[in-house]
Amino acid sequence: MMMNVLIVGSGGREHAFTWKASQSDLVEKIFVAPGNAGTSLEPKAENINISASNIDALVSFSKKENIDLVIVGPEDPLVNGITDKFKNAGIRCFGPESLGAKLEGSKDFAKAFMKRHNIPTASYESFTNADEAKKYIQENELPQVIKADGLAAGKGVVIAEDYETAFETIDEFISETKYGDASRKIIIEDFLEGQELSYIVMVNGTEYLPLATSQDHKTIGEGDVGLNTGGMGAYSPVPFVNDELDIKIKKEVIEPTVRGLFKDGIAFRGFLYAGLMIDSNLNTKVLEYNCRFGDPETQPIMLRLKSDLIDMIQACFSSNISHYGIEWDEKSAMGVVLSSSGYPESYETGKEISGLDTLFDNDDIKVFHSGTLIENNNILTNGGRVLCVTALGNGLSESYDNAYSAVKQINWDGKYYRKDIGFRVMK
Repeated sequence: MMMNVLIVGSGGREHAFTWKASQSDLVEKIFVAPGNAGTSLEPKAENINISASNIDALVSFSKKENIDLVIVGPEDPLVNGITDKFKNAGIRCFGPESLGAKLEGSKDFAKAFMKRHNIPTASYESFTNADEAKKYIQENELPQVIKADGLAAGKGVVIAEDYETAFETIDEFISETKYGDASRKIIIEDFLEGQELSYIVMVNGTEYLPLATSQDHKTIGEGDVGLNTGGMGAYSPVPFVNDELDIKIKKEVIEPTVRGLFKDGIAFRGFLYAGLMIDSNLNTKVLEYNCRFGDPETQPIMLRLKSDLIDMIQACFSSNISHYGIEWDEKSAMGVVLSSSGYPESYETGKEISGLDTLFDNDDIKVFHSGTLIENNNILTNGGRVLCVTALGNGLSESYDNAYSAVKQINWDGKYYRKDIGFRVMK
């Protein structure tokens, strides 16, 4: 039976899902709510003007259009119970219910979960009182990492290397509630050194299917400096992940997480993302969990995925996914995010983008849209992160060259991008 699929979200991750789902023989029609310029241009796909946060309207639409499967991209609707609502309506929704999504929605909840199930992570304390937090900082070695407890679009994390920064951040988060309710409670944890790794698996409650490894670049500036963003680029696979490290991650992190969720009575079906820090001795600690696919990690991973994404998700609802024969392109993939000047702080939108039509004929290059819209047949900027230019290549250096040569062909007034995606493994 051909399926109608609803993809919820408007970013690059959702465009990558739409592009991949449109290739599936199982899919008749894809609706994207609200989508972007890129999703509207994919075969079988149509944008729907319903916000990702308007859960009741999404459920009503899905009933009317006989939606068979819902794939949720962003974290906010998951934390706010979108899967619970679809489940009650008898519609399959790929993403954890609100209790499972708390792994991402509350860092304090996630830390307590890790502690309870002996999953390695940095030592920490949580605070709702600014004075107590400052006292803790003074009693511990710097740097310390200060995180907003709730969702802050990837931006509520500060590495405090001096007391001035630490105290300022604590006041901004707790006293001035910079991120609203999300920062009324904070986590302060030990600073960890090493390389970050995004390790994403599909979970069906008791089993998991590992996906390709990737590494994200979270800060705005080259050399991983400056303000945190939603992510400025990513690549896959990660060369330092050998078989030994892969087995270690599964044994020490993934399996105890999946077992722990089941033990705690949390029915988790969806993408589970473990953000890891790997030190020089290959010791692994969990920095955070996400209850969805990362963005921009989705883009290079989807470009490398040869298997049918919809069939994989179907398997998560019905069968033994741990034995699913997933196929990957042997090539590396590099994704470079192009953002609006001023992001992640204030930026302008409505700039006309040129050069996209020059890249249509290349199978190894795909431009995924994030913050874009179509107006009078022109594609305009409509967000902080605008595009993710993603390319395949034989090895990382070739995928780097292919991605950046494509980046140079795309222009608008105020385009910004990092020129060093992958630098940690390409030195």
